[in-house]
Amino acid sequence: MNLKILFSGASSACLELQNEAPYYAPEEFQVLLNGQEQYICESNVFSLYGLEPDTDYTVRAAGKRVEAELKFRTAAERCCIDVHAFGAVGDGEHDDTQAIQTAISYLPEGGRLLFPAGIYLTRPLVLKSHITLELQEGAKLLGWTKREDYPIDPAFVMDTKGNEIHFGGFEGNAVPMYRSLLTAQYAGDITLVGPGTVDGNAPNTDFWVGFHSFPAARPRVLFFNRCRNITVHGVHVCNSASWQIHPYYSEHLGFFDVKVSAPRNSPNTDALDPESCDGVEIIGCRFTVGDDCIAIKSGKIELGTKFNQPAIRHTIRNCLMAFGHGAITLGSEIGAGVRDLSVSQCLFRGTDRGLRIKSRRGRGKNCRIDGVSFDNIRMEGVLTPVAINLWYNCCDPDRESEYVWSREHLPVDDRTPYMGSFHFKNLICTDAEVAACYIDGLPEAPIGEVAFENVDIRFSPDAQPGVPIMENFAKQRCRLGMYFDNVRRIRLENVRLSNVDGEKLLADHYEELEKKNFCED
Repeated sequence: MNLKILFSGASSACLELQNEAPYYAPEEFQVLLNGQEQYICESNVFSLYGLEPDTDYTVRAAGKRVEAELKFRTAAERCCIDVHAFGAVGDGEHDDTQAIQTAISYLPEGGRLLFPAGIYLTRPLVLKSHITLELQEGAKLLGWTKREDYPIDPAFVMDTKGNEIHFGGFEGNAVPMYRSLLTAQYAGDITLVGPGTVDGNAPNTDFWVGFHSFPAARPRVLFFNRCRNITVHGVHVCNSASWQIHPYYSEHLGFFDVKVSAPRNSPNTDALDPESCDGVEIIGCRFTVGDDCIAIKSGKIELGTKFNQPAIRHTIRNCLMAFGHGAITLGSEIGAGVRDLSVSQCLFRGTDRGLRIKSRRGRGKNCRIDGVSFDNIRMEGVLTPVAINLWYNCCDPDRESEYVWSREHLPVDDRTPYMGSFHFKNLICTDAEVAACYIDGLPEAPIGEVAFENVDIRFSPDAQPGVPIMENFAKQRCRLGMYFDNVRRIRLENVRLSNVDGEKLLADHYEELEKKNFCED
């Protein structure tokens, strides 16, 4: 086995033990730094904190079947300043907003702002370029509870020459927003390091109650608009008013060993939703939230047409998704499409759906999804392991209109989305309940190709009925086999299904169906 550096800053590092096991290492192993044991680790991705800047280190992973070593050097930095030097108290009661914002504003480029253990109660903060924020063990940034004290930021403003400057949006539209707890606009080279916590504190606000009548979209915990070179390492992000982490029209982003959590019944608390971003790495993260764990987006039709910035070059690896509506989701706001996505070596536990793609008529002709691969994924207790839904009926005023739900062959026009090829390889799914896969394309624009290779899906004997996809007039299913409708090419190779009720394969409106070693029980 080998060790790979995912991130090395001035005071922390994140490493990956390279093997084929999803999320968890083949066995527990010791993490040794310069020969001294740090802790026992069970996951493939692990972190080191409290390092000295500009210093050489040797890290070793050691176990009965694990042996790997790597030398690395931490980054240099200009300075490290304790936030208390600017008057922060960190007692969870004092308003530390002014002290923290002043510290951020004054921090020199290449500097690190240090938060020792404590609870730093704060209103929304604005970040700037070329800085690092480090939350040490026991440090928590805690969100303010009064909604009226959250500024409302505009979706865009006009500059003096009449050019539109875009500042953000939510759920695929450019709309005013309550400012997020940590916001960066048109900035770059920003690092947020743990192992401390950024807590949106939404359970103690009214952000989860009656939010459809709010004058602006709810805040996120972390919001990055048109930023470049952003790294989030090791922090715990939790209890957001809505989406937890929302990178927006940004590029070169890394999320390493990040934990994101929210109550299972919390509304729209997606863990990490990169929207119209280029070059995103999500590696070694752990998510348990009230909605989708990862949702890759690129705006609704207006933004997808106006900016035409697809979500491209995303890598998701060695992550654990426990609970949520979907583990890995594409959409539904994908008006500019998704290209070049790789998901591998992940573990899903107890999500409603595993690999979830959702769109609908009205997302637009730029909504093109292609070059998507899913490989080496284990699912445990996932109700429907794979769902591709071109009939999604949420998040839009016309969601119940005939245009959305009609099964007629409608004309292809500027509103019609396109789905290309999807490859699902090396999936092991145990205790599924609703459907093995449910893949439902549009009659006027069928999905190009869906391939399953080396797949084993087993249903729970105690399975309960449920809805495999969110659509109008949805029917409950239980232990349904592989369902395909409006897919041009279907390829099934080395596929095994167990404990299915009824037919193992249900396919309609296709052009090619290739089966090789399609096993049943």
